[in-house]
Amino acid sequence: MTLNHSGAMEKILYFHNFFMNESKCPVPREQQPTNEFIELSKSKIFSWPKTKKSLILILIKFWVGAFVLFLVISSGSVYFKTSLLKYILLSFFSSLSIPLLISIRLYLGWNHIFKRLISEKVEYEESGWYDGQVWEKPLVLKEKESLIASIEVKPILKNLIQIFSIISVLALSGILIFQYNNF
Repeated sequence: MTLNHSGAMEKILYFHNFFMNESKCPVPREQQPTNEFIELSKSKIFSWPKTKKSLILILIKFWVGAFVLFLVISSGSVYFKTSLLKYILLSFFSSLSIPLLISIRLYLGWNHIFKRLISEKVEYEESGWYDGQVWEKPLVLKEKESLIASIEVKPILKNLIQIFSIISVLALSGILIFQYNNF
């Protein structure tokens, strides 16, 4: 139930900007949580987790690319020339590090936006010289941003946690295979 079309995003932005102008919000536009959410949603990389299927396909592409790269790197090892199975399995499991790092980065970005949307106060800087200010959100804005956080951002975080867990289990099983098996 995420916003996949630009019309809904434009409506959110219109009502958000109208409300912010009416409430005399001191927070610069680019630091307002709703605007940060919209910018993150428009970003090429951070828009990947909007649907679970597209994120999984992209991570699989990175995994396959990393697997090929790790095969090439591991092929220079004298140790792995004696055991083809170890060579392939090590490349297979170590290549999981790339999708794992990508999913961690996506999670951190979306989690930051989630926390700013559900927060009752907005921390911001007017000049960029570390003159941090705090503005308490009006009730209407808190409710609107809480709704955006729960409907739009929370499912993305849930998907990222599930994918991160799957990748972690695969990577840990690979470590256990190498630790306790003698090929």
